[in-house]
Amino acid sequence: MEYQVLARKFRPQKFEDVAGQEHVVKTLCNAIGKGRVAHAFLFSGPRGVGKTSVARILAKALNCEKGPAAVPCNVCANCREITDGSSLDVREIDGASNRGIDEIRELRENVKFAPASSRYKIYIIDEVHMLTREAFNALLKTLEEPPAHVIFIFATTENHKVPATILSRCQCYDFRRIALTEIAGNLGKVATAEKIRISEAALSWIAEAGDGSMRDAQSIFDQVISYAGMDIADNDVEGILGLTDRKYLFRLSEAVLQKNAGACLIILEEAYLAGLDMKHFYSMLLKHFRNLLLVKITAGSSSSFDIVPEHIAALQSQVKNTTRETLQRYMEILIAEEESFRRSQETRLKLETILVRMAYLEEVIPIGEIISTLEAIEQKLLAGSAAGENISRPGSVVKMPPAPEKSVSEKNSLSSAEKPANTIVNDTETTASGELGDQFKKFIKKENPVLGAKIVSAEAISLADGKLTLSFPKGYIFLENISEKSQIEQLAEIAKKFFHTDVVVRIATVEVDKNTGNNGNGRSKLSSVNDIKREAMNSPILQKIMNEFSGAEIVEIKTRSEKKQEG
Repeated sequence: MEYQVLARKFRPQKFEDVAGQEHVVKTLCNAIGKGRVAHAFLFSGPRGVGKTSVARILAKALNCEKGPAAVPCNVCANCREITDGSSLDVREIDGASNRGIDEIRELRENVKFAPASSRYKIYIIDEVHMLTREAFNALLKTLEEPPAHVIFIFATTENHKVPATILSRCQCYDFRRIALTEIAGNLGKVATAEKIRISEAALSWIAEAGDGSMRDAQSIFDQVISYAGMDIADNDVEGILGLTDRKYLFRLSEAVLQKNAGACLIILEEAYLAGLDMKHFYSMLLKHFRNLLLVKITAGSSSSFDIVPEHIAALQSQVKNTTRETLQRYMEILIAEEESFRRSQETRLKLETILVRMAYLEEVIPIGEIISTLEAIEQKLLAGSAAGENISRPGSVVKMPPAPEKSVSEKNSLSSAEKPANTIVNDTETTASGELGDQFKKFIKKENPVLGAKIVSAEAISLADGKLTLSFPKGYIFLENISEKSQIEQLAEIAKKFFHTDVVVRIATVEVDKNTGNNGNGRSKLSSVNDIKREAMNSPILQKIMNEFSGAEIVEIKTRSEKKQEG
């Protein structure tokens, strides 16, 4: 008897034998049972997932002598003829080789004739997307209103190439990739039926190589049997599938996670000298880091993904001491470099640079850890605030000394002059009162919230001879920023609106007594809080955040007491 490959020998003959397409099978069975069978179907999906097999089973279910029935008998003449491919009423047409308008015209003529011996005349057109535009157009009218005895079943791996006018005339079913566990289970049944000894691990490796296609997996299994015979060892499967290369993947990922760039280069050298194709190896590396990330994210649920069970423990061990964010960054690097790697003429050199970049990548800190660290810094700020004398809002309240006593002539000139409520104008130095200083700060914050948050720590604000002086403690964290020309110009514009006169803005500093925390005028100072704020600004955690988010700017650093008072 002629030998049949496993994919043909174990082809599903009933709906219940179809693996991984329960949503399609259930719908078709219900449609047959309720007598709601459409006149045209489109089955789309990856190769080797059961599209043509389901089409044949559907043809048998409709033409079975005991049907139409969801479960064909597979023993009547019609069922046997369809199974053998010899039925006159069920024609399988290859769309790739019968794609022209002449073939479709012939089909249109043939559909007029009644079935020879069956209930329906069924046309199964495989790879229907290969038909020409003219052939599709010729098919349209027949497809929309076919004779009652005709049913069309189209199969395609690229349904996006099928015209919308055809899709709208069909019931469309999407076939999915088959899960690794289902493929491995099917291969196990085949091994039992064929009396082949093989381990479950080896079956999982073959199923994984099938990449979601049952037919591909069965073809690979056929190849393994030809190579190793009826008693298959794990080493045989590893050898024929090239799985010995995986040892380099685990060693490389371990070196990357340990930030050992030298080891990465040595391992890659070994893989290169062993004859590995670098482009294929890159694809394996990308999938390997994807598996690491999935195992890290899903933890105990990782078995639900298409990862060989024997590898899950090794993957979990590797990711135990690294973060999900770091693994995600590795994946982003590999994906971003994939296209340039494939175009590169020096694939080994390119892969070396990618691995070195990954090895030297700093550990990406989880957002939760960043928040915890920032909260710890805030606690230090709060403790520093409590240590100061009567400080509830460090650096935000301006305490002004009393204005100098004016002479009689000065008082008379001021009283006789017509001036707005906010105006402070005289020829000698005048210091804004504490209340007016607060109003000026609030005005700045209203006009420019970012600038206002930096001005709030001014120790004194004074106006003399058209010069507005803002005094800050030496070492104030935003002093350099406030002194920039652009900030001075903004302050001058806002001050003109507030004081109703042109002013020249000057930024000054005042000394702080480190023992008392006061300046020379006896006003309370916030040097200790500023020191803590400066420490917060220089924190490595904060710098990582600033580096991570381009364009980020530190506007203000507040203690918890400040936030409460603002609320």
